[in-house]
Amino acid sequence: MSDPYGDRGNKDVSIANPKGMGSEIPQRSGQTRPAPGGPFLIGENMTAGYGNGPDILHDCTIAVDQGEIAVIVGPNGAGKSTGMKAVFGMLDMRQGHVKLDGEDITDLSPQARVAKGMGFVPQTSNIFTSMTVEENLEMGAFIRTDDFSDTMAQVYDLFPILKEKRLQAAGELSGGQRQQVAVGRALMTQPKVLMLDEPTAGVSPIVMDELFDRIIEVARTGIPILMVEQNARQALEIADKGYVLVQGANAYTGTGKELLADPEVRKSFLGG
Repeated sequence: MSDPYGDRGNKDVSIANPKGMGSEIPQRSGQTRPAPGGPFLIGENMTAGYGNGPDILHDCTIAVDQGEIAVIVGPNGAGKSTGMKAVFGMLDMRQGHVKLDGEDITDLSPQARVAKGMGFVPQTSNIFTSMTVEENLEMGAFIRTDDFSDTMAQVYDLFPILKEKRLQAAGELSGGQRQQVAVGRALMTQPKVLMLDEPTAGVSPIVMDELFDRIIEVARTGIPILMVEQNARQALEIADKGYVLVQGANAYTGTGKELLADPEVRKSFLGG
């Protein structure tokens, strides 16, 4: 089968771990239930909001399978980041389910979801600025009890600039380099799935292309990637699956190529 990403990035698969991280610390949280079949990760028919506030998501479904990049796009205020946070357990789910690798994890806390294999990179405040790059990566392995030196070496292979700057304070790095630290730290848990909330926000077009190349490289290791992205056209170009949200609901769903070719999607969300 041909590589859907062409010549972009490298093809090292050694950082992937289909069984999740090297070890797991039990968390006091809700219970999981067997949920065989369906996509590897799915937030299904989600209706959710913050606290006692109104619903922001309305019967929204987002999913990603192994080996895929799934992208969530849409206008400002569409509920893209809210959908990601709902899948990660950061807000009240009033209806729907979240399933990961054959288990219903709807009742688990975010920290328990990390222990189950979710890696989440928020849009902002996603690094420890006063710590060095290497200390940031070590913090990513805080729930592991095994030797994580091989994983750190793999992260440095994936992001060579981080190895070069490993003893430098992370807060001194450029915006694109900080994002690489954040993604690298999430990879230190050896996640089953990686979730990125607007990883290219605030960076230049050149840096954006570089970050997308790194994301493709991570996907090549076998880790499914679910990503919220404002740069819709560029994100859909690398996406196996795309979701266009409007006012917290699914408006369009398809492959990246299908959505790029859809005249209504182009007109409404891609500038024609």
